[in-house]
Amino acid sequence: MYPPPHHQVNDIDKMIAVIKQYPLGMLVSVKDNKPLLTHIPFIYNDKIGRLVAHIDKNNPQLETLQDGANVTVVFKGPDCYISPSIYDSENQLPTWNYIIVHITGTIQLINDPEAAKQSMITMTEFLEEPDHKFILHKNNPKMDRFVNYIQAFEIDITNWEGKFKLSQDKSEVDQTNAKNELIKKSEASISGFIKTIYNE
Repeated sequence: MYPPPHHQVNDIDKMIAVIKQYPLGMLVSVKDNKPLLTHIPFIYNDKIGRLVAHIDKNNPQLETLQDGANVTVVFKGPDCYISPSIYDSENQLPTWNYIIVHITGTIQLINDPEAAKQSMITMTEFLEEPDHKFILHKNNPKMDRFVNYIQAFEIDITNWEGKFKLSQDKSEVDQTNAKNELIKKSEASISGFIKTIYNE
């Protein structure tokens, strides 16, 4: 079985927490035996238990997103390199720890323009939490134009798969050290990297 059982998480609440904290998902579908990938934000609708998103109608992947089509969405949480130097135990090897969620489900298109607008409003409300400095209103004149360029959809979830590789095969002390390393590296400033990307 892969990944090993101690790296598998079946707690749906924990997987939902990953989706809400890291909503940018990788949508995966297949056309002519070739994978098509798009990175878009998703929200998890607690009331209906589905993922909700929208995609640009010019995106060629849309051809594969018909009602009932099977798709996978990958959500990536924090990850980092784990040096053997952080462990109390000896004779360890380098590794990489990560938190990943794979969602498999079927597409349900949202073709009603008003429902599509509401899905965008709901997503904006979630992404603006907790301060809500911007509120997207349905009567915003740009919404009437924008909704014609996107295809909103839901994903009816058929399978949840949590892959949490967190040094669970190590001692309790080493697991704590690995957790602290993941926290430290996740909190580290990446301003220098971002400036490099912007050529500053």
